[in-house]
Amino acid sequence: MANRRPTLETVAARAGVSRATVSRMINDQPVAPPSRRAVERAIAEVGYVPNQAARSLVTQRTGLIALVLPESSTRVFSDDQFFPRLIQGVSQELETADEQLVLMLAGSAASRDRIERSAVAGRVDGVMLASLHGTDPLAVALAKSGIPVVSNERVLGPVEVPSVGVDNRGGARAAVQQLIVSGRRRIATITGPSDMIAGMDRLDGYLDAIGDAQEPVVAAGDFTRTSGEVAMERLLSEEPGIDAVFAASDLMAEGALHVLRQSGSRVPGDMALVGFDDITRARYTEPPLTTVRQPIDGLGRHLASQLLHLISDGAVEPQLTLPTELVVRDSS
Repeated sequence: MANRRPTLETVAARAGVSRATVSRMINDQPVAPPSRRAVERAIAEVGYVPNQAARSLVTQRTGLIALVLPESSTRVFSDDQFFPRLIQGVSQELETADEQLVLMLAGSAASRDRIERSAVAGRVDGVMLASLHGTDPLAVALAKSGIPVVSNERVLGPVEVPSVGVDNRGGARAAVQQLIVSGRRRIATITGPSDMIAGMDRLDGYLDAIGDAQEPVVAAGDFTRTSGEVAMERLLSEEPGIDAVFAASDLMAEGALHVLRQSGSRVPGDMALVGFDDITRARYTEPPLTTVRQPIDGLGRHLASQLLHLISDGAVEPQLTLPTELVVRDSS
């Protein structure tokens, strides 16, 4: 006959205490030190594993924290830099807190509805949102439902959601100012998505830096390598006078660099180039890429930390902004 799974009664009998004492300890309630030590020994000896479903009924906690990315699986898993590092930072923070990460992709209306139902039903203790676009309906719905929610950027729309972001505007401004100081007279930018806070703020930083001294030259991108290639081809065709480009992501800068190399343009001789993010490959391009370093791992850790504070006591900063750093390499 198969061995029966150890129960609270099994542990109580081995420890010489009541079932109620074992239950209190399992659910993190006060227990006298001698009884606690006896129960801990008994748990180890009999191999007892708490029933999470039953425990959740008592604590009203599942031990599950969701990271929701409103992107397609193709976008998330083709980006081998930002999303993996963000997830790593979140996972490290949650592991320290003995919480389990649940990754959810909301790249379609159906998946957003499914995630909303799951979260509102209490299947997770809280939600972290990252890579939001526009007035995201999921962000609005979750915030209105009362479930603890934290976003990695400011949420656009009629809700207030605590956020953890980076100084996108200041970082972009510093990048473009470096190009100006180095003598570049006609600086273009390849933007991020116009419906994302990071895209908007990095464009604003570019505009801050050039001020009235230069006419803005703007080509649209979406943070991907392909969009950087397309935008750079357009700039070379339509704006022959430019001598520098600020790309709002390193992936776009990498695409732009590929086009420049194919066109015979020397970097930085003919065209200076600066990116944003400081992904690992930025230091290995030819030439190595000047970029704005954002603390992607730290962003993930702070995102998780803020949500855990929100779940436990509701006290968090409404808007936490992490600093960026200009890293000057040979491309500028």
